[in-house]
Amino acid sequence: MKQPEEAAAAPRSFWKRRVLDPIVAQLRQGTTPEKIALTVALGSVLALFPILGSTTALCAIAAVALGLNQPIIQLVNYLMYPVQLLLLIPLYRAGEWLGAPHLALSIPQLVERFKAGPLRFIGDFAGIALGGVGAWCLTSPLLAAAIYLALRPPLRLLAARTARRASPV
Repeated sequence: MKQPEEAAAAPRSFWKRRVLDPIVAQLRQGTTPEKIALTVALGSVLALFPILGSTTALCAIAAVALGLNQPIIQLVNYLMYPVQLLLLIPLYRAGEWLGAPHLALSIPQLVERFKAGPLRFIGDFAGIALGGVGAWCLTSPLLAAAIYLALRPPLRLLAARTARRASPV
């Protein structure tokens, strides 16, 4: 059986060190659970924007404009990157339902189209990308609201637990 000193020295998980600890630190500094929930919700949704390379700037702009925590919103953005990659093609295909042109998204066909005419390729891809942005615009408010509403209760509990540990008994 481990002694209390040994248990305290156990290595901490990535999740605890890189995700939970920054949130707890913000709660200790007086950031409200609602503000953290909003930061995570917006970071999650902005991270899914279907234009690769744009999400860091979008998150930074949103954080500055709304007074949100920059490190937390960027952390969420980076953690959501694999999900963004998974959703690119479904968002582009959903954009076709909104009137965006169909474009084959296989690598050989994309390379062939690019070699045939780079400007034409950019024009074609811009249409499908805009369709993906349109699909993202329709789905992101609902997703942001769901994430925000789901995170508020556990963040309030975490804030209460953090406040109890910080206050002298």
